[in-house]
Amino acid sequence: MVASTRYSDVIFDFCDVLVDWEPRVPLVGQVPDSVMDRLFDRDDPYGFWHYDELSDLGWSEERVLRDYAAQHGLPNFLDFADSLSASSPASPSDVVKADAAALRAFRLYFERQRMALVGMLPGMPELLHDLDAAGVRCWGLTNFTVKYVDAARELFPALGVLKDVVVSSAERIHKPDPEIFRRAIARFGVEPARTAFVDDKPWNAEAGTAAGLTGIRFTDAASLRPQLFV
Repeated sequence: MVASTRYSDVIFDFCDVLVDWEPRVPLVGQVPDSVMDRLFDRDDPYGFWHYDELSDLGWSEERVLRDYAAQHGLPNFLDFADSLSASSPASPSDVVKADAAALRAFRLYFERQRMALVGMLPGMPELLHDLDAAGVRCWGLTNFTVKYVDAARELFPALGVLKDVVVSSAERIHKPDPEIFRRAIARFGVEPARTAFVDDKPWNAEAGTAAGLTGIRFTDAASLRPQLFV
């Protein structure tokens, strides 16, 4: 028997809701841990996390890498980073060497980034299937890149039930900006009062509620299920 549902439509975030995204994974075994730690240092105002947000806003990979180089004082972009070694005659400082190594790692990350999509979160493929079977239309609204979303949909067949996805990098705005919710509602043709929006970030869930949807903060599939089914 098909369970009764609370909503006609459910809009899902991607990362940490549907998809498990682990950005260090593409670099494991490829670069030293110290290089990864430098690249992913949250205390660096121009580190990976700064550019991850800009990627989600539509910056190209080349633009990200060039700006990373510029912000860390690395001339000639990647040619300079590739030329550095411990025996470089110019004998650059240890800081410059470390930043150049992080820049090379950043480029490698982009080359191998599909590997960061390590799977779907437990219980989410089954939840999507059950919602679809119950006649609930499922959608996506994500702060991500189109490249990543396309890769996720190729890798994880369960995402095939999503009828459409609004992606921040294509829109050049991201959650919690009210405009991206307005665009999603219009594009999907959903009735906000009958639509749930699921996101792991509380401020995004709150923004969904402010847009007229029922914002639900995601913790896990088991906790989400009774919020969607009667």
